[in-house]
Amino acid sequence: MSGTPFRCRVVTPTQQLLDDKATYASIPAWDGLFGVLPGRAPIIAKLGVGELAVEFPGGGRRSFFIDGGFVRMSSGELTILADRAAKAEELVVSECEAEVKAAEARIVPADARDRQQAADRLSDERRASRAKLRVAVAAKGRGI
Repeated sequence: MSGTPFRCRVVTPTQQLLDDKATYASIPAWDGLFGVLPGRAPIIAKLGVGELAVEFPGGGRRSFFIDGGFVRMSSGELTILADRAAKAEELVVSECEAEVKAAEARIVPADARDRQQAADRLSDERRASRAKLRVAVAAKGRGI
């Protein structure tokens, strides 16, 4: 394993959230968390929902809420292409709580063409809103 920091980029379809050198990243993949250190073997993986934590040379750490997309590690560059993402320090706990409450209040429409698909989509929305709230609360607790 090389001690050389790797380039870490976090981008969504509408913005770039990060482009910096990093020493570690904890990534929420679709099937669980995995970590990236300098010298990691190449990988492409589907992102899940949760907190992306990035550590920087000389100390410091930033967190992001990630919801879907893909991640690629290759040639010393980590690229996170997220469907949705937000900087943890920009999340507002009260807004996240309202999002959770709204998601939990929704029900599958009686006239839905595919009730199972609608129920799955609603379940995913609830899971994402709860994860976003956890990231927001954790960020405020760390004083970010």
